[in-house]
Order: sequence, then C-alpha cells, then structure tokens
Amino acid sequence: MGHKKEALLLLEDGTAYRGLALGIDGTTGGELCFNTGMTGYQEIYTDPSYYGQIIVNTNSHIGNYGVQLEDEEESGSVKIKGMVCNTFSQVYSRHTADFSLQEYFERAKIVGISNVDTRHIVRHVREKGVMNAIISSEILDEVALMEELKKVPSMDGLELSSEVTTSEPYFMGNEGHSKWRVAVMDYGIKKSILDNLTQRGCYCKVFPARTPYEEVMQWNPDGFFISNGPGDPASMGYAVENVTKMVASNKPVFGICLGHQLLALSSGISTYKMHHGHRGLNHPVKNLLTGLCEISSQNHGFAVNPEEISNHPNVEITHVNLNDKTIEGIRRTDHPAFSVQYHPEASPGPHDSRYLFDQFTALLNA
Repeated sequence: MGHKKEALLLLEDGTAYRGLALGIDGTTGGELCFNTGMTGYQEIYTDPSYYGQIIVNTNSHIGNYGVQLEDEEESGSVKIKGMVCNTFSQVYSRHTADFSLQEYFERAKIVGISNVDTRHIVRHVREKGVMNAIISSEILDEVALMEELKKVPSMDGLELSSEVTTSEPYFMGNEGHSKWRVAVMDYGIKKSILDNLTQRGCYCKVFPARTPYEEVMQWNPDGFFISNGPGDPASMGYAVENVTKMVASNKPVFGICLGHQLLALSSGISTYKMHHGHRGLNHPVKNLLTGLCEISSQNHGFAVNPEEISNHPNVEITHVNLNDKTIEGIRRTDHPAFSVQYHPEASPGPHDSRYLFDQFTALLNA
C-alpha cells in the first residue's frame, strides 16, 4: 500500500503542496483543473475530455464507494494524468464494487496525491488561472521537480483528440430496429452519449477523428454527431473542415462540448482559453428559446467568442451560463445544426438536459 509515502504537488507558479502518495509511485504532469462534483469520480477519470489533465476532486472524500467496472466506465481506460484529493479512502462501502480506487489506480498506473488542502488549491487556481502542475512521490525536492514540470506542454494549442479517438470504426445500436443512421465523429466520446443516441433509435457508426468527410458519407448517414474531447479546438483544422462540410450537407448536426466549439469554428466564430474552466455537476444554464433553466454537467477549458456570435447573420445563441454569461449553446438558422457546451448525457449529473437528444432525433425525423 503506497498510501503512507510522501508526495509533492508543484504548480507552475512555484506553489507547492505536500501530502501522501496514492496510486502508483512515480511522477506525472498535466494541466491542473478542479471538478466540484460530489459523486461520479470514476466517470470523470474515464472521460476522454480530461486527457492530459490532473484532476483536483473537491469533494472531501474520494474512493469511499470503490469502483464498479460494468456501469461507470465512460471509455476503455483511465484518461486523466493524475489525481489530487483531500481524504483518499482505502476502504469502500458499496457491496457491488469490484475493488478499491487504490487498486484501480494501480492497474491504470496513475500517480496521485492526497491529504492536501483542495479548497486552497481551487481558490488559488480560480484567482491565478488554470496552469500546469506536476505530482511526484519520487522527486520531493521542489527545484528538481520544477525542472520536470517545465517539460509538460501547455494545453493552449494542443491537439489531443487523435490520441484518444478509436483506431477503427465501430457500430453501436441495433441496425434492424433503428430509425436513423447517425455518423459519430469520435474526438473523445463518452459511452453514455452513445447510449443516449441508441436508446432513441439511432444506429451509430463511430468514426476515428481524422476520417475524411467523403469516407463518412459513403455510409450514407441521416445525420452527424460531433463528440466531446480534449485539447484546444483551434488546433483541429481537420475537424473544422469536416464539420463545415457536414453543416453544408443540410443533414442534422448535433455537437457537444468540443463538438460545440468545432461547430462555432466551422461557422467562422473563434474560441478562447478560459481563465479557469467549468468542471462540475451543478452549473446553471438558461435556455433562451424556452426561458427555462437547467442544472448541467460541464467539463471544458475553452469557450466560444460571444461578440462574434452576436454579429453572425446565421448563428443564434440558444443557451447561456448564469454564473458567468459564457455561451452554452448555439444553432445555425440556415441549417439544421445545433450544439451545446455542456454534457446533456450528464454521467455523472442531473438529467435536466437530455431533451437535447430528443431535439436531435426530431430533426432527423423532419
């Protein structure tokens, strides 16, 4: 059990936190970001959108319900680079769990740190802005560890979707009993998003990120889904080109998170890196079309430019974040294409936003 060993968390600006090692002994670096969710840590760790990032779990107890492999994996492997928490639970209380979170991290070769003041870390990141960090249970000297941290690439300008996408196309759903064929572009998709599509009668073919539009069209889909994923959307020219052609085809297009940013970029609207991103299960969003509010699950560090949308003749803002007024949803007025910045499948999180999948199937039906 590596939990009695000392570990060091060092931030890019030199702030250091000392705590206890969890997972395996080692050193790991990435962009430091925090998630405020009370539950759902396993879904967070397997969400490909977190690839390249160290997660600070702000809930005070992590690991207390163990790990269940069957229901809570959003992809085939743990995608985070490291984990930071306050109290790391070696024991778990759920009788259906397969094993402890410590064993899960050991199998996935994840380095982490516990027994640090996560509230202090979150306040620091919120004030100073998102930054890279490094965790080590091997190098406990801050000067030596800072040299290692300098080697970690900045998320700004980083293209990561090609590292988490599927290597081969695959199918989801029941071909014989499905109403529509939906081409899914996998930039780092979550399993529960595909489940939401197949439950509504979509037969999905999931394509690797860099599949050319012409190849996708050979399958003759009824519509397109543009997935979530990690990295900087502005570095994904290949995807923007594809989405532009998909919108022009006049078939329905639905984008989530990174997919939302790609729809904006394909419409000539720029994206920017946020001071600190939105990550949690309780972000209030207002639907400007209905006037209703929804509590949403979010995970993003980039956003789309509001001024450019307001001046765009064919793009309408559909949703806004009530905390900071960032853009949470857009739609094209000249094509059946729409997107949201948050995660309507909400795994984990509230199910207020699942109507968006119905909105997509209504467009497929039109």
